Amino acid sequence: MGSAFTAVVNALVKDFVTPLIAALVGKPDFSHLGFTINHAHFAVGDFVNAVLTFVLDALVIYYVIVVPLRMAAERFEAPAKAVLALKSCPECLSEIPQDARRCKYCTAVLIRPGDAHT
Repeated sequence: MGSAFTAVVNALVKDFVTPLIAALVGKPDFSHLGFTINHAHFAVGDFVNAVLTFVLDALVIYYVIVVPLRMAAERFEAPAKAVLALKSCPECLSEIPQDARRCKYCTAVLIRPGDAHT
């Protein structure tokens, strides 16, 4: 399955994306690029073609596979539940909601900061 998908992506890049770049830039084949230092010729064109093919493959895979799957996963993901702020009960040390006036475990009456009578 993976090799068949790679063949499809490579065909898409070779038959659609590379001619599109050729239409914009004017040179689809970089294999003749190179430079010479001290009578040694460095043919970097094949490397440029390989890097270009890799980058285009990665972009096509990302925008054709990853982005739509991420959008679908977000659409069907359950909404996150609101998390209540918690505090510890001074009597039984269990976690209870921050706004609770009575502990649900030991039923101790709790004094909230706004309820303090002086």
